[in-house]
Amino acid sequence: MDTALQTRLEAALKKRAPGAFHFSELYGEGWQRLYIGDRVKLGNAFLRLVRQGRFPGVEDTGTKKGGGRLYRKTG
Repeated sequence: MDTALQTRLEAALKKRAPGAFHFSELYGEGWQRLYIGDRVKLGNAFLRLVRQGRFPGVEDTGTKKGGGRLYRKTG
């Protein structure tokens, strides 16, 4: 995941209210136009970055629901 996308995701997180979300919701427009392999790669990269603490206030819930892993913005 490049730094431009990370910056875009950080901005989207700042606008987002606390609570559960899927990565696709955070990614926003264009998600469905990506090839499935690219969506998987981006999702895995986001999960790794969340676990490394790159996105403060975001945690992996460890669950999947409605087509993907759930994350939680805590504050």
